[in-house]
Amino acid sequence: MPYVIASACIDVKDGDCQDVCPVECIYEGGRMMYIHPTECISCGLCLSICPVDAIFADDELPSHEGRFLAINAEFFGEGVTGWGEPGGASDKFRTDLDHAEVAGAPRKEAAVS
Repeated sequence: MPYVIASACIDVKDGDCQDVCPVECIYEGGRMMYIHPTECISCGLCLSICPVDAIFADDELPSHEGRFLAINAEFFGEGVTGWGEPGGASDKFRTDLDHAEVAGAPRKEAAVS
C-alpha cells in the first residue's frame, strides 16, 4: 500500500515529507511533490509530517482525490518526466514539470497574514 500525494500539496511543496523519507521516494515537481509508487515502502513518516494533510495511503485516498493515484505514477512516465525508476530523489531528479492535471490546476491564492 504505497502513499499518494493529493491536491492539497499543489502550490505548497513544503518538503518536510521529502526530508523524512528513508528511501527518498518523494520527488519535487514544479507545483507539487510526487511519491514514486514502487519505491514507497509505506512507512508512514511522510504522512505524519505533512503540514497540509496531502498524503494518504492509496486505499484511504478520498474519492474526490482518486485521480491522484494515477497522477503520482504517471509523473514518472514518458508523458511527464520520463524518469521511470529513478532510484531515489536527488538534485538530478528535480524538475519544474508537473502532470498535466496539476499544471492546469487553478493557482491557490497566498494566505494573507
